[in-house]
Amino acid sequence: MTDDSQRNFRSVYYEKVGFRGVEEKKSLEILLKDDRLDIEKLCTFSQRFPLPSLYRALVWKVLLGILPPHHESHARVMAYRKEQYSDVLHALDVIRFVSDATPQVEVFLYMHRLESGKLPRSPSFPLEPEDEVFLAIAKAMEEMVEDSVDCYWITRCFVNQLDSKYRDFLPQLPKAFEQYLNLEDSRLLSHLKACSAVSRLPYDLWFKRCFAGCLPEPSLQSSPLKLRQSTVCIRSCPSVDSAHPGSCAVFTGRGWLNPQKQNLQTQRASCTTSFYRRDLSLHGSWYPQWGLEPVAWGH
Repeated sequence: MTDDSQRNFRSVYYEKVGFRGVEEKKSLEILLKDDRLDIEKLCTFSQRFPLPSLYRALVWKVLLGILPPHHESHARVMAYRKEQYSDVLHALDVIRFVSDATPQVEVFLYMHRLESGKLPRSPSFPLEPEDEVFLAIAKAMEEMVEDSVDCYWITRCFVNQLDSKYRDFLPQLPKAFEQYLNLEDSRLLSHLKACSAVSRLPYDLWFKRCFAGCLPEPSLQSSPLKLRQSTVCIRSCPSVDSAHPGSCAVFTGRGWLNPQKQNLQTQRASCTTSFYRRDLSLHGSWYPQWGLEPVAWGH
């Protein structure tokens, strides 16, 4: 067997068992060296492989349209983004809407509401459902992105993408979840239906928040762009993983579907989070090459 064939065999084998070699990182570095970044190739890479932490924020900013594809414009455009961030933050400070004691994710929310023209009259006003979604995603992003300016822009653009492009898909996701679960474990699905539990699953936690606040942050590090690019199929697959490993607990009456033990909603969230500590949601087999939809810069 030649060296090339041996290397290819090992690469395919490692990918199947969940190990990542250095070839993926080198491939990404080659893509990022181009004078004009190839958005389609970056989309494909981010779907197939985890992004190294060194390049994660850069790739996310390019794919979300925060930065243009041209390298020479990155510094200037990012300077504009930082200036806009500072101006909006200063405006909130002037009207005494935020203070040094305001949690960072709440600052991001008020900045987003101000830029959207939806800032309430007082911070004491109750949060809207979409505000809860924004806060959950912002908290997850805060754990993955160190720079506060990057974190705000990535969160803002990601939420805008969900609202503008994928809101119409949300009603389809519970049905897609049932279809995938039926393929994986039809017996479990039948049991859930018999218990009238299918309609009581935490679909809002899974789909509206893109699993933010449900999965541990390490499991979300390569999820957002997969979720953004592939809509129904991708967003329903991790929820199948969250149900399937718990089939033993479901059938025996232990854990999240036992109403005699504790609140059903608490059990659902606790059980789902524990499943994802096994990092099942990011297994490569869940992410086939569905249609990509890169963001045009400037929108």
